[in-house]
Amino acid sequence: MEDNKGLNYIKDVLKNMPTGWLNLTTHRLDIYNEQLAKMQFLEKFETLFNNNNSQSSVLSELPTAYDYIRLGHPLSCILEWGIAKSNNLKPENVISFSSKTVPILAILRKNLLENKNTQIVYTGELPDSFDAEVLQRVYGYKFELKHVEQVEAISVYDGSVIFISQQDEICNFDLISNIDFFISFHAHLGSTLLVNGEQNDHYISEIQHVRRRETIAMTPDNCFAALTSLTEKSSIDNKKSNDQTNKTRVLESIKEITGSSTKAIVGSSGLSIQYAILMGLIHDALEKHQGKAIKIVVPPNCYGGTNDQARRIAACLDNVEVMDLAVDGGNDMVQSIDSVLNKIADENAIPYIIAEIPTNPRVEVPDLIKLRDVLSKKRETASGEIAIDPVFILDQTFCPNVHFLGKDEILSTVRTISFASGSKFPSGGQCTAGYCIGNTKTDALMEKIESHLELCDNEATDLQYEILARQMPSMKQRIVDAYKNTREFVNFINETLPAAKINFVSKELAQQGFTPSVFSLDLPTKGNTAEEKENYKRALNHKLINLMITEIPNESKYCVSYGQLKGCYWTIPATSTQGTTKEGDKDYIARVALSANMDLELHKKVFSDFVRKI
Repeated sequence: MEDNKGLNYIKDVLKNMPTGWLNLTTHRLDIYNEQLAKMQFLEKFETLFNNNNSQSSVLSELPTAYDYIRLGHPLSCILEWGIAKSNNLKPENVISFSSKTVPILAILRKNLLENKNTQIVYTGELPDSFDAEVLQRVYGYKFELKHVEQVEAISVYDGSVIFISQQDEICNFDLISNIDFFISFHAHLGSTLLVNGEQNDHYISEIQHVRRRETIAMTPDNCFAALTSLTEKSSIDNKKSNDQTNKTRVLESIKEITGSSTKAIVGSSGLSIQYAILMGLIHDALEKHQGKAIKIVVPPNCYGGTNDQARRIAACLDNVEVMDLAVDGGNDMVQSIDSVLNKIADENAIPYIIAEIPTNPRVEVPDLIKLRDVLSKKRETASGEIAIDPVFILDQTFCPNVHFLGKDEILSTVRTISFASGSKFPSGGQCTAGYCIGNTKTDALMEKIESHLELCDNEATDLQYEILARQMPSMKQRIVDAYKNTREFVNFINETLPAAKINFVSKELAQQGFTPSVFSLDLPTKGNTAEEKENYKRALNHKLINLMITEIPNESKYCVSYGQLKGCYWTIPATSTQGTTKEGDKDYIARVALSANMDLELHKKVFSDFVRKI
């Protein structure tokens, strides 16, 4: 890259970029090709660069880089592009992280599976959160550490060499051929990883997948700061913040919302929190139940990230196995849990159950008294010993306001940890941070979970805490108001298109406090064979979504989200949230998420137009 031309172009882009590049957590799926993702965005971006065109109108028409910003986003792509150009690398060889330690873990994971040696070389200090002993004992990673005074001291090694450097300018690299992976980290922004040499190109997709499942990309705000530093050739401004004040407010809000008196923890995303939960529980099991098998029980059709992450952990650890839990679509969650816990008890193993209530996308709620009873049931192993009781990991993203954990609440007597994605109701779609909190029976477990959140450097950023502190006080009222809109829209669809099947909570469940603002819509179909009917229905899904986003572009969006501050989001789980779920478990139905602030009458009118045309 011609330095001045490239840097001046990025500077112009930062001035003219769409506001959504900084403040949206989810992006349009109608201009998104998941297989191409970042590269399609950058190909179009490079064309604009070659034409020196940085107009706001053309930038806003660029294809979606990633559907969720935790995976990556326009500013992370541009940062990686700029660094790559400056170092004569391909843009895909540069990957930015909000975490300073997870890029190291990503390479260690790949080398564990390939049985390849790893040497971690560093000048100065390792990231504060890096705990070599825990990474080796709990995660199973194998590596050696080597301190050097300067990069030239790195010698040839039989395996992968990771070089780590902390520096004020996160975009500066001194590449030599003996380094396979160069990680530059900054105390406040995160890190950038360079994959060096064609022999290491096969690591790229694996590293990207770790960023997708166990952490997040460098946040838009921090990418903006890094890009500004790059273009101005200046040091990064470490802004002062009211982080501790905001953090205190957020932790108190979580207690009040969940009704639990225990300490909450907040991560950079819902999956960052879930990863900390699972690794913390595995750590606890290794210490308290050495030698016993660990079973992670997960619904096969739940959110793809949850499912995929659990299987990725099991792939790395010999004593961990994933078991399926059938929870909806005609299956009873309570019966399924009873059956799977009996099997785990018989094997004298350790059960960790992850489940969503309500389920996603079919919005079903089990009989909670029966759920408590089946989780509390005393079981015996095949040899007659008392079986280990389960830990119930409850995804409350759809209904974060329901009290499960507090004194005398339905799951207060069962070891239960509740978590929620903060990109939904907690932030109103303004940041990706997620949180978890347990009941009083999980205090020791929560300490372990917090330690793994810190090890992975996945705590929420200062800005994420600031956004949550601002948005969480209004969360309960937004949930109430959004539910009213959703109930009215569901009633309208039932009247207008009675042949459609709608998955939504009953009025009885709503009276119990389950007031989600999302429902799934199974449209009526036609055809002579099952294949014809399925294809017709899938085409009809897209026809409905395209009509909505075309007729109501300021409010209706083809996006993956829920709990947003305004508008109405449409998606098809099978092609978005269930992206890595097994094909047979996917749901090719429309999922609709409404907010408290939207033109409901206009949405009714457009839906009526759709019905008249089918």
